[in-house]
Amino acid sequence: MEEKEYFDQYEQALLQETLKICTGFGMLDGSLLASDDINAKWKEFAPEYIAEALPEVNDYPEFAIGAAGYLGMAVAKWWDTDWGRHHGDSYTSFHGSRGFDNMDDHILQDILGYAPDSTEAKQLTNIMMVCAQTAENFIRHEQIEHQTAKAFHIFARTVEVQFKIGAALMLKKMGYRFQKVALS
Repeated sequence: MEEKEYFDQYEQALLQETLKICTGFGMLDGSLLASDDINAKWKEFAPEYIAEALPEVNDYPEFAIGAAGYLGMAVAKWWDTDWGRHHGDSYTSFHGSRGFDNMDDHILQDILGYAPDSTEAKQLTNIMMVCAQTAENFIRHEQIEHQTAKAFHIFARTVEVQFKIGAALMLKKMGYRFQKVALS
């Protein structure tokens, strides 16, 4: 199997599994809600995100993976509410008071507007944890040698899936959905 095909299959399998989980929790409807604008932001932010997250993988794997989902939620929120104002914001605008280390809390409270003890914050934190744990299990299942190019590419694909899932969760929460349209 060609290397790109291997990574594509891994990413697709992880995406389908996390979609299934989020649908099972009633937070998605089996479809990945997305926008080209939002996905383009991942391409822009990925190098900085990965540079910060990768050193955290050994000590905090769930956070290193899951924080990408929070980033996806924040980008989706800004896309919906005031894209004209926010589409040029830098990656570091998503950092909390301790930088990358509390990005999740900053996004939940300051960007999404959820109180830390709110039902919404707890639900989103729970689903992000479950998705990150699932992703971590997918990575382990691949039995890849640490600190190799293959490990890097698997991590990059994993956090991209988390970003997309986070964005989809927020789009669904804000009322977006797929709808059949009859063309005459």
